[in-house]
Amino acid sequence: MSLIIIIFLGIIMIAAAVLALYLKNLVAAIISAGVISLLASVLYLFLAAPDVAMTEAAIGSGLTTIVFLLAFNKIRSDRED
Repeated sequence: MSLIIIIFLGIIMIAAAVLALYLKNLVAAIISAGVISLLASVLYLFLAAPDVAMTEAAIGSGLTTIVFLLAFNKIRSDRED
């Protein structure tokens, strides 16, 4: 049963990565990249690596997505000025 879940998470991660590459909306692409990291942290939990899962959730999914969104907002506001 867990192998099916791991394969399913892997397929969703690949789909989200392709989606992040082809989206025209940059905010949606950033969110899609954050979803990849979030799914990777769930995958690490299934692979019995809770320390790696917590790090991936905090840094990969949380902090990186927020930094990308803040940088995008800063670039957009500088471009409007």
